[in-house]
Amino acid sequence: MRASTAAVAAALAAALLAGCAQSVDPIERLGKKAVTYGAKGVRSEPEVPVVKRVRTSDKVVFLTYDDGVEQDPRFVELVRERRLPVSMFLTDSVIGPGYGHFARLQSVGASLQNHTLDHAALRGLPYAGQRHEICGQQDKLASRFGLRPRLFRPPYGTYDTTTLRAATDCGVGAVVLWRAAMQGDHLTYGTGPHRLLPGDIVSLPSTETTGLTLVERTTRLLREIEGAGLRVGRLEDYL
Repeated sequence: MRASTAAVAAALAAALLAGCAQSVDPIERLGKKAVTYGAKGVRSEPEVPVVKRVRTSDKVVFLTYDDGVEQDPRFVELVRERRLPVSMFLTDSVIGPGYGHFARLQSVGASLQNHTLDHAALRGLPYAGQRHEICGQQDKLASRFGLRPRLFRPPYGTYDTTTLRAATDCGVGAVVLWRAAMQGDHLTYGTGPHRLLPGDIVSLPSTETTGLTLVERTTRLLREIEGAGLRVGRLEDYL
């Protein structure tokens, strides 16, 4: 009995020591919070989905805009007149003092979403850095517009599992990429058919080199969407 009691005491002491040796870094704990384990102890990925297009039979596509470089009042008028449910993925360091422009866009129906604080390429960065970029912009947008973004787009469309963990911990509902992108006056496509399909997410990246304004690029894209028998849907209603 004495030997058995001694063995139990030794095991308890070892467990306590092991517990004390674990990291107490709060950032490290947050980084692990979104990771779950199945019945057999197999590590599973965070639940936040990554989407390039939406599975839907509705004849809709989704217009998304990145960064916030172009702050043309005529674009606000276009969104208002056409009642376009566009999604703006905003970067704090790019917008600078221009948040008022996006408040006007929000007032005419645009949704404002997260594109990080500083437009850093996230893939490969440690958890603390990625969390700072994503959560920091969540907090900025929530404080300015009263709503915490549900959607997040990583700069350059690059990410890793750490990005997904950080996005989950920051309250993101989906990581949004794209299947089609407006380059100059024409669309380019990733995988799949080189034409617009129902459910496609379309990116209009910020650019100052094409000679076309944001209004002109959007107007050309709307003609192509309508020519394909499609309309613009609100992305947040489908995710």
